[in-house]
Amino acid sequence: MKIFSTKGWDDYQLLDSGNGERLEIFGQYRLTRPDPQAIWKKKLPESEWQKSDAIFFKKDKKEQWVSKTSLPPFWPIVYKNIKLHAKLSPFKHTGLFPEQHLNWDFIADNVKKSQDQVNVLNLFAYTGGATLAAADAGAHVTHVDASRPTIGWARENQSISNLGEKPIRWILDDVMKFVKREVKRGTIYHGIIMDPPVYGHGPGGERWDFAEHFPLLIEECVQLMRDNPLFFIVNAYAISSSSLMLENVLRDHEIFQKGTLEIGELALEEKESKRYLSTGMIARWKAE
Repeated sequence: MKIFSTKGWDDYQLLDSGNGERLEIFGQYRLTRPDPQAIWKKKLPESEWQKSDAIFFKKDKKEQWVSKTSLPPFWPIVYKNIKLHAKLSPFKHTGLFPEQHLNWDFIADNVKKSQDQVNVLNLFAYTGGATLAAADAGAHVTHVDASRPTIGWARENQSISNLGEKPIRWILDDVMKFVKREVKRGTIYHGIIMDPPVYGHGPGGERWDFAEHFPLLIEECVQLMRDNPLFFIVNAYAISSSSLMLENVLRDHEIFQKGTLEIGELALEEKESKRYLSTGMIARWKAE
């Protein structure tokens, strides 16, 4: 197993973590938000944490952001040619997972290596960081998510990144239903990215349960990659299992028994202490 770690970049840094919280910089703003796995001690003095522009915490059984300074409704976070709108969402998130830039680079590198047209499928695609990385590198991308507001957010990111002319299909649908239809249509993808939740619902109320549906989804996706596959990425957040589970599910299929399959954890590295904060599991495959 491998640790895929990042020190961040100009517009993002993990400053510290501990006592169930993390302290981060998103662009020009410093944010404090909960992280239940950070049960160790903080490294930085409390005076540094007090400099936060906004804090997410629970009060009277209600979770909310409390701003200490005047924050705009959204602000841009820049990574290479990609711009993403950061916002204080009701669920403690900001609209991007900064550690994912490691995958954005991986996607772009593999798309650029191909001499042919590359079709990429992004499932549970959220606000579109991976979609834009693939499109910017020259791929045709199909972006699938069950949330209309989230797709709107991703399209905002496309606009502010000046990638409006790139070939991106925006699909509001249940992932399993969409993938099964693509298999019947004989559609071919050269790269697939997915970030499945533990539980979820499609736009029509369709139920998603990782333990039940993930192996079935992989079976369908393998059929979509039957010709000249390039790469495959699975991110798994907040799932009570090991990355070995991801490896075992993928190794059930011949396609992943060739090439290079890496499994492990995505992690953020604290700026000063160099301590790692795990953010989730990952399995990443590329063809020989």
